[in-house]
Amino acid sequence: MFQSLADSLDKTFRNLRGVGKISESNITDALREIRLALLEADVEFSVARDFINRIKDKAVGVDVLKSIKPGEQIVKIFHDELADLLGGDNAPLDLNPPARILLCGLNGAGKTTTAAKLAYRLKKEGRRPVLVAIDLYRPAAIEQLATLARQVEVPCYTPDASEKDLVKVAKDALKWAETQDHSVIIFDTAGRQELDDNLITELKKLHTFLAPKETLLVADSAAGQQAVSVATHFNDAVGLTGIILTKLDGDARGGAALSMRAVTGKPIKYIGEGEKIDQLGEFHPVRMADRILGMGDIVGMVEQVADKINEADAMRSAQRMAEGKFDFTDFLDQMKMIQNMGPLEGLLGLLPGFSKIKKQLPSNAFDGKKMKRTEAIVLSMTKDERVRPEIIRGTRRARIAKGSGTTLQEVNALLKQFGQMREMMRSPHKMKNMMKAMSGGADSLDQLGDMKRGFGNIGGKRR
Repeated sequence: MFQSLADSLDKTFRNLRGVGKISESNITDALREIRLALLEADVEFSVARDFINRIKDKAVGVDVLKSIKPGEQIVKIFHDELADLLGGDNAPLDLNPPARILLCGLNGAGKTTTAAKLAYRLKKEGRRPVLVAIDLYRPAAIEQLATLARQVEVPCYTPDASEKDLVKVAKDALKWAETQDHSVIIFDTAGRQELDDNLITELKKLHTFLAPKETLLVADSAAGQQAVSVATHFNDAVGLTGIILTKLDGDARGGAALSMRAVTGKPIKYIGEGEKIDQLGEFHPVRMADRILGMGDIVGMVEQVADKINEADAMRSAQRMAEGKFDFTDFLDQMKMIQNMGPLEGLLGLLPGFSKIKKQLPSNAFDGKKMKRTEAIVLSMTKDERVRPEIIRGTRRARIAKGSGTTLQEVNALLKQFGQMREMMRSPHKMKNMMKAMSGGADSLDQLGDMKRGFGNIGGKRR
């Protein structure tokens, strides 16, 4: 998400950074490029126009600090305005018990899955959530929520299939909830393929009866301009308290995320960045602005990693790396930890400058099937071979290839690239270059070339 926008902005700001003195003329040229980039990313026209005007007001005639290059100062103005457009500070849920959360939205936005994700997250935070299926039009949605509720081990109320009175179902659900040890009730409501009067009328009745503390619109971030219209209609009908954006792991342009907050005045509270039940995160406007500008989100990355790895195992691996003792057993452990974190590309996307690194990597660098083949090769090694890979010679390599269902060429490539990776770990100079490349240093392209040669395409076929 946002990659095309990020690439366009990166090009514009690189040109600005190269300017020794900022003038109204080059600011105007840069803002024209930024406005086009925003519109191409599906940002709503009036939002893009007002955003550009605010930047221009602050940028033209600004006193340039001696300690900061003129171009960098414009980038900072853009960053701060972007963070403000996205909401400024993050907005937590009102969860003072008894908390009722009403989820609404169109079909296909991921509302039912989001209900279960939210329940899972709140449970991990020490809350006691229960789920209520209140979509009376799609029995499959009721069954889906019940299945997900069992998966996350959260109680779930499912109405009788013959019941058609929405308010009666809500009353029965509240009575049922009283029998559960709960502090939060999450209501998954009916959606439609498009907005219609019946949907809005029913939702208004339900909203009036429940008087929820939180009314959250679940919106598909890939929906483009339609998402802004949907958000406006739902907000006018029931008074939204916030928005949950789904599918931010996709490759859509993402302008909806930049528009909905500005148009409705309601904060984006959570974002869904994957299909797994634990892939719902709090929305932090400043961090998102950092990501769009290629500055990464190290805090977000640390939070994701800390939530999914064993600290003792990670410390052990780090120590062995530092001592130059990293072997294939450690490598296998690292692979399992990486698999637990979800798609590697999404995690590495939180690193500063990763978009530059990604362009230097092979197109199949994040192919999950390739990782499975690499894992099979390592599992086909004996314990002694994993600890001392230097003993793996001709006949051993042939045996490993046959046992793993791979080719001798793949085994040879893995052993060579693993050796190069270990050599890099032992070299402070090369590790320093790698970190400098990630931060976009002047010699980053050369350093990235070193990284490619060092890390190679582990587990892949040599060309």
